[in-house]
Amino acid sequence: MMRTRSAVLVEAGRPAPYAASRPIEVTELELDPPGPGELLVRIGAAGLCHSDLSVINGSRVRPLPMALGHEAAGEVVETGAGTEFAPGDRVVLAFVPACGSCERCTGGRPALCTPGAQANGAGTLLGGGRRFTAADGTRPHHHLGVSAFSEYTVVSARSAVKIDAELPLDIAALFGCAVLTGAGAALYSARVEPGDSVAVFGLGGVGLAALLAAKAAGAAELIAVDVVAHKRDLARTLGATRTVEGGPDAVEAVRDLTGGGAEKVIDTTGVVGVLEQSYAATRPGGTTVTVGLPAPGEPLTLPALSLVAEERTLRGSYLGSSVPRRDIPRFIAMYRAGVLPVDALLSGRLPLDDVNAGFDLLHTGEAVRQVVTF
Repeated sequence: MMRTRSAVLVEAGRPAPYAASRPIEVTELELDPPGPGELLVRIGAAGLCHSDLSVINGSRVRPLPMALGHEAAGEVVETGAGTEFAPGDRVVLAFVPACGSCERCTGGRPALCTPGAQANGAGTLLGGGRRFTAADGTRPHHHLGVSAFSEYTVVSARSAVKIDAELPLDIAALFGCAVLTGAGAALYSARVEPGDSVAVFGLGGVGLAALLAAKAAGAAELIAVDVVAHKRDLARTLGATRTVEGGPDAVEAVRDLTGGGAEKVIDTTGVVGVLEQSYAATRPGGTTVTVGLPAPGEPLTLPALSLVAEERTLRGSYLGSSVPRRDIPRFIAMYRAGVLPVDALLSGRLPLDDVNAGFDLLHTGEAVRQVVTF
């Protein structure tokens, strides 16, 4: 048993600004040692993501209290029995603990792992347990098997991917969600090919990672769409050929720029209205990919005839349709080669005690990707 300072969400739905309402409490927890197939990890850096924010604002219902954070990199301190890791290994943590043996895992779709999804929904580790204990004896839940806003955490070894020791942990953390989801959406879900016209709606960390990957794949036109001007400016520096202000005129603007719609359109916003715009901005024969997470039960309205008459494809993408153990090393190699400069996504670093204020910057769109560093 050891102690660790962790950021725990105690109540969802408190109003922004979060620096004032303080839905997250930074507190000291006791942490059990790793069980079989688990790792004790010292977190080096953990990213602030809209998937965290959706739990904070209540649009994604999770069991509370919950030790938040799901995008991280760190160093293995201790291993439970039966793992391939050793103390001192550097790891990136992926937010689906893929079991490796269910039908979806063996079918090459670990992002849809059945036991992993069940554990994530229940707020436990893959084996079903919880490893944190608060001073009052309660057992905070785990967030997506990671709980990265913590000096130390225990994770399933199935959540970890070993990386080389030279990559700075604040950059490495981005590969656990923003890059894995965004780059995977472009390369595996949308299957961007040389010469394609591509539009990306939503220019947070995931959207800009998708833009970078689409550029690396050889897209001829790259249109970046967002309501925030400085994000559009950043997209231009990262390779966007055109930018469009988000809003009611965005669809017509994309259609005008592409002669009738982009061949591949990626929506990263989690806003149903923007997904409908993304579909409308896709040309006949094209593919619309969505990676955002709207509130459960929120309906989507589309012209059904267009799916057949225009041979359209609408595809969901979770974890970028990626295979973390294959793709995290692949995307890191692309970063090292200079074709996926994801360090440009890093807006700033902050201490754990400032995590509520950090989510205010994410909520207002002022920040792209911030990381808590330890």
